[in-house]
Amino acid sequence: MLEPTDRPRVFSLAPGQDFPAALAAGLRQRLEGQPPEAIARVTVYVNTQRMKRRIEELFHATGPGFLPRLKLVTEAGAGLMTHGAPPQSQLARQLQLTRLTAALIAAQPDLAPPSAAFDLAGGLANLMDEAQVEGVPIEDILNLDIADASGHWQRAMAFLRIVLELGLSDPLADPAARARAEVEALIRLWQAAPPADPVFVAGSTGSRGTTHLLMQAVARLPQGGLILPGFDHDMPHGIWTTLTAPERQEDHPQYRFALLLRDLGLAPEDVTPWLAGQDAPDPARNRLISMALRPAPVTDGWMRDGPSLGDLGAATRNLTLLEAADPRAEAEAIAVVLRKAAEDGVQAALISPDRVLTRRVAAALDRWAIEPDDSAGEPLGQTATGRLIRTVAGLMGQRLTAEDLVVILKNPHVGIGSRRGPHLRLTRELELRLRRKGPAFPDRGSLTEWAASRDDPEATAWAAWVADCLDGLEPVGTRTLEAHLADLRARVELLARGAFADSGVPLWDGRDGEAAEKAMNALAQDAGHGGELDVVTFNSVLRGSMSEEVRDPALPHPGVMIWGTLEARVQGAELVILAGLNDGVWPEQPEPDPWLNRQMRKAAGLLLPERRIGLAAHDFQQAAGAPQVVLARAVRSAEADAVPSRWLNRLTNLLDGLPEQGGPEALADMRRRGRHWCDLAAALDVPAVSEPPAPRPSPAPPRAARPRKLSVTEVETLLRDPYQIYARHVLRLRALDPLRHRPEASLRGTVLHQVLEEVVPHFPGLDRARQKALLLGTGAEVLERIVPWPTARRFWLARLMRIADHFIAEEEIRRGRGTLMATEQGGGHVLPTTGVELVVKTDRIDQAPGGAVWLYDYKTGKPPTEKQQARYNKQLHITAYLAEAGAFGALGPLHVVGAEYIGLAARPETVPADLEKIPVELVPESLHRLFTRFLDPATGFTAQVARESQGEWSDYDHLSRGGEWDLTQHAETLKVGDHE
Repeated sequence: MLEPTDRPRVFSLAPGQDFPAALAAGLRQRLEGQPPEAIARVTVYVNTQRMKRRIEELFHATGPGFLPRLKLVTEAGAGLMTHGAPPQSQLARQLQLTRLTAALIAAQPDLAPPSAAFDLAGGLANLMDEAQVEGVPIEDILNLDIADASGHWQRAMAFLRIVLELGLSDPLADPAARARAEVEALIRLWQAAPPADPVFVAGSTGSRGTTHLLMQAVARLPQGGLILPGFDHDMPHGIWTTLTAPERQEDHPQYRFALLLRDLGLAPEDVTPWLAGQDAPDPARNRLISMALRPAPVTDGWMRDGPSLGDLGAATRNLTLLEAADPRAEAEAIAVVLRKAAEDGVQAALISPDRVLTRRVAAALDRWAIEPDDSAGEPLGQTATGRLIRTVAGLMGQRLTAEDLVVILKNPHVGIGSRRGPHLRLTRELELRLRRKGPAFPDRGSLTEWAASRDDPEATAWAAWVADCLDGLEPVGTRTLEAHLADLRARVELLARGAFADSGVPLWDGRDGEAAEKAMNALAQDAGHGGELDVVTFNSVLRGSMSEEVRDPALPHPGVMIWGTLEARVQGAELVILAGLNDGVWPEQPEPDPWLNRQMRKAAGLLLPERRIGLAAHDFQQAAGAPQVVLARAVRSAEADAVPSRWLNRLTNLLDGLPEQGGPEALADMRRRGRHWCDLAAALDVPAVSEPPAPRPSPAPPRAARPRKLSVTEVETLLRDPYQIYARHVLRLRALDPLRHRPEASLRGTVLHQVLEEVVPHFPGLDRARQKALLLGTGAEVLERIVPWPTARRFWLARLMRIADHFIAEEEIRRGRGTLMATEQGGGHVLPTTGVELVVKTDRIDQAPGGAVWLYDYKTGKPPTEKQQARYNKQLHITAYLAEAGAFGALGPLHVVGAEYIGLAARPETVPADLEKIPVELVPESLHRLFTRFLDPATGFTAQVARESQGEWSDYDHLSRGGEWDLTQHAETLKVGDHE
């Protein structure tokens, strides 16, 4: 099959060529005229399982026949090494190292938080694997000179000396070390007896040390050869030599090939095209990309070599530059491009390392019911089963909140083993109860109480099942990994079974269920290596073990694909979209190594961070050679202006700098084509018929529907924002309380009112010190009883301590005026002229020696000023009128001589309600005018008449379509309801 030669054989395919298809075509070309079974003697090592499947599909498509022996490079030499123990899994190694890193953090807490133990162990395991794969002796790492390093690196190296000597004492127990040993054994076998049949390594760049070693051996076999993807024949010989110079250019896309050729003793001219008579889809564009990606030290050659590119308009004819305003616009424009390709029957692929972007594109394609064939699938942790497992695990050691409870109960896999309908009905009813009345932290007692209050025979059993599933999570602490897993598995299986189950557990069915059970079983199998873990570390271990991607095979669109950068080497498409081309996304920022810095890695001979950039650059160059290419990026990220990818930056700079070859015009055309897709995407969000903005509302219901009963505090609302009164009393709408209860100002007011109601009657006869002790002691007790948030309790108790001295001093003045008569006194009074009933609940009434009374109102915020009282806030003035009218029932008519607002904010102050400037006798007339106007069917309840501040909002602003109109707009009175 291969002509004899005394030099290593290296073949190549140009960027943009469909590698698997060209590989299969080249094999057939070389075996033409030979017996059909000849191809069965050919061994081809490929780098991914996906490429292996694609090659098999290509051979099957030609009809019956033999297949070559397809193997993965990771399988080379498998079975040649004998060892007593099976290779240790990566998870087992990481769990063992987690115990060591957790002990290190416990001894040196300033090194990292406890939650970082598992991640640190992962970085350490990767370092150990890398040392084995790259053939770096452990002594080279342990003997690093760190005399000038910081204290952090010195401590890290001291720990590494212990762990590496322990972890690498038996190298063949490590999968990476065993793989390298097997490849070395295979190479020795080939040296002794070279195989007579052809052997190829295809599609690999040799970025890993073990693979690099295998490729050199295969290239030197009598019937061996390498088939390199995306080899750049357009780069001058002099630039190839600079890649492997002492200052290595590892971030260049061809660096791994340059290193391979150097080790094989070959020049770039010795690399032969694999498929004769078939060139790249666009050779002119490949030359342009090659020049743009030249190493930084030699970019001065652009001016010299640029004219050789010829007409740049022809080279960029099928190249589009899509620069969207933001990531959302980028995703929608890409979706439009893919939709057009699907309509035209053009096979299209989106390639990006940004999984958030690709998911956005998939969501945008759903508009046209197009489901792309996503090679990565969905992360297991984001599936319904994965979310359920992670949520329950995340609650260990925590108090169960109402929000967490509802999130769990609404998971689509909860209750699927029994009748799902009653489960969803009871979940909804429980959620409404939790929103309206709480508690913020439900437990077995509150669930049982709720079930008992309902006339529903199923509620009791259902509530008991919920409690059985989630009871006892808070006390969970440090325990063995086996115990954590057993508890977690029992809870999620009970949740899936449901309250009314009579069958098995369906949780582990389906694609995500099977993947989740596989991950849980793998973790359980290696759990013995984990030792005892706290809940934080256990959750880190669980997240790490659920990193698998789950792919849905259910009928995706055959012509619309989403690939990662690695899949771009495996497949071929007519249209390729390279998206997320911003620095930090593509290429990604190198992950920091917590164990060795860049200088230490270089001294040890380990891989530098630039390696990942070089591999990403090669993926970019390979994909950019497709027949049609769209280069897409967002001009701005969520936080700031985005920096274009360095490769895109080089390409645009090169085009801009070659005006004689039409570079600026070509770049303008590329951008124009990109703007076309952005404009189409933007047009999708423009409604076909433009609706005018809503006017400022002023609904006017009939007289019979207008409210006849208001609280005293609602009088101010009626003056400032009548629309709220309309929505609350006419439409009878109430805002649904948030599911996540928070320590809000209203609760703080409730607490302070209750504390003062309990302590003020006991102040007489006590000195200031005992009064303060009583106030703070009662405050702590009420906070413990009412407020479930420990942090809020501490903050609010601290506020009470700040205002205690001021309140007690002011209380002496108040006691000098009179004695406490009543607290939290409620009452009501019907205004004789309008028939409107005003209800009131006053915080405190004190009786003066002559029988007259003082009224007090506690304010946890800032009390109203004199101007506010004169115009809008007339709460105490109205209360005084109602008191004199006998609204407080058994207390009878009271003569009010004074009223005060007692401010209990961070800066306490007392503000009087001046009953001389606004006499009580004038209040009935003011109320009569106000209610007469709003009882008139012609008067509308206008929205936002006099809001106290521009940023103030209410529960009904969205109902009034606030934002479509502003306060300068005249309100339109609109009759609503039956006015006849």
